[in-house]
Amino acid sequence: MLKYRIITALILIPIVIAALFLLPPVGFAIVTLIVCMLAAWEWGQLAGLGSRNQRIWLAILCGFLLAAMMLSIPAYHQSAQLPLVSGSLWAALAWWCVALVLVVGYPASAAFWRHSRVLRILFGVLTIVPFFWGMVALRQYGYAENPHTGAWWLLYVMLLVWGADSGAYLFGKLFGKHKLAPKVSPGKTWEGFIGGLLTCALIAWLFGRYAPLTVQPSVLLICSVVAALASVLGDLTESMFKREAGIKDSGHMIPGHGGILDRIDSLTAAVPVFACLMLLVY
Repeated sequence: MLKYRIITALILIPIVIAALFLLPPVGFAIVTLIVCMLAAWEWGQLAGLGSRNQRIWLAILCGFLLAAMMLSIPAYHQSAQLPLVSGSLWAALAWWCVALVLVVGYPASAAFWRHSRVLRILFGVLTIVPFFWGMVALRQYGYAENPHTGAWWLLYVMLLVWGADSGAYLFGKLFGKHKLAPKVSPGKTWEGFIGGLLTCALIAWLFGRYAPLTVQPSVLLICSVVAALASVLGDLTESMFKREAGIKDSGHMIPGHGGILDRIDSLTAAVPVFACLMLLVY
């Protein structure tokens, strides 16, 4: 399994980086929309949609919703300052605060949403739609002055999340003794959590020193720490929904990694939260 994970990662990471820097904003938005449709297809399982046709329709409706939102604003002007985009990012901040309460209170909190497909679909919308706009808004950031500025920011967030995940895995394997959230994800430990944060701190320092980003170190530190914490929450939230659905992986699209949601669960929280703090708060 580890061999497949490494091989798949070595193939996917260059493709993702190439998409960040080589695709024009519209092309990048379309690719992100397709990823979100695949994520919506997998979320159908978490929402209790047992029928394949129901899940297909959920993915199609998600695609139509995002396309309609995208077409309602001018191309190359998908700024975080637009009400539609900023509203999505603020909604993400609110949703992940709610998700934190649900995760901390699990399994008792599940009584609130366990038997409601509508609520679980709504949770999926609040996860996937802001993720889409966080990706697009960050990619568009500073595009008029430098077409690669936003790509650097997105790469930074992705490296932050990958670093948190890898650091948590390594430190958890070596030193993990104290469970972080045993009722949600028994494999995660506090030692792994701290190791992930230390890895994020190293990435933030390296990027702040060598990457072409113009930002105050204090702002970068605050946004990075909150995004790293959000990435852990995104992972735990998906684990909570998978536990309720009785499944181990959200899908089988990526060999050794499970489904699309299994790979972007941390990003669905980190990207919109980082975008909201960086583009709207600071």
